Amino acid sequence: MTDSRAVVVTGAGGGMGIACARALAGSGTLVLQEIDAARLASTSAALADEGIATRTIAGDLLDAAHLSALSAEVAKAGGLRAVVHTAGLSPTMADARRVFDVDLVATARLVEAMVPHLGPGSVAVLLASQAGYMVAGAATPEIDAILDAPLEPDAHARLVAIAGDLAGQPGGAYGLAKRGVQRLAVHRAPVFGRAAARIVSVSPGIIDTTMGLAERGGSPTATDVILEKTPVGQRMGSPDEIASVIAFLCSEGASYVSGVDWLVDGGSTLQVLGPR
Repeated sequence: MTDSRAVVVTGAGGGMGIACARALAGSGTLVLQEIDAARLASTSAALADEGIATRTIAGDLLDAAHLSALSAEVAKAGGLRAVVHTAGLSPTMADARRVFDVDLVATARLVEAMVPHLGPGSVAVLLASQAGYMVAGAATPEIDAILDAPLEPDAHARLVAIAGDLAGQPGGAYGLAKRGVQRLAVHRAPVFGRAAARIVSVSPGIIDTTMGLAERGGSPTATDVILEKTPVGQRMGSPDEIASVIAFLCSEGASYVSGVDWLVDGGSTLQVLGPR
């Protein structure tokens, strides 16, 4: 029997979101979310031209009213089949506080909003980043404790008080936020498991999207170092390569995968950092 529950793709106006929407078409009622209403309409129209029907909802995931509306769309579809959270900001797109709030706080709020809609086979896939691994060496237990409770008041301010510029600059805030996303998948796995559901994070390397190119903080030197150490051809990945992994993680073929991060970076991270 076809599963008609909601398949939510956030950040659906971006390159990664569009690729994931295409990869997951037909697996449920496709609900596209995006902060930019015009980009969302464009994505929906493009998918309609390909014969892919969608429902759309525009708004900011940090807005409680928008999260409630998204939750209502999921309920209307009969519950959650999958949520693929690609929405986020790169370090060049905002200041450190905004990057932290969008990339981690909004992610945690989205996960909590989806918990009531979980059922057997539900899956959450959260987009993290290889940047979460790059900051691991500087992450103390005190820093991780804050990352593990991003919904506590003044989380970013407390992080800056401990970590200084690492959290106070957009690039560092981005890496810490993505480390928090990786840890969120680990910590929420038991809650999902009680509903016979799963949650994972995926950490892409440098991907050929507008945001992916900006992710390295506008530093071609850092990008070049990583690309030069990428074993699968010293190249960027494509959105479709990430989307295919996500489609697998949302499938029954990945039914024993939960509470873990999947690093999809062409092998570059561990070439830079060394074996872990």
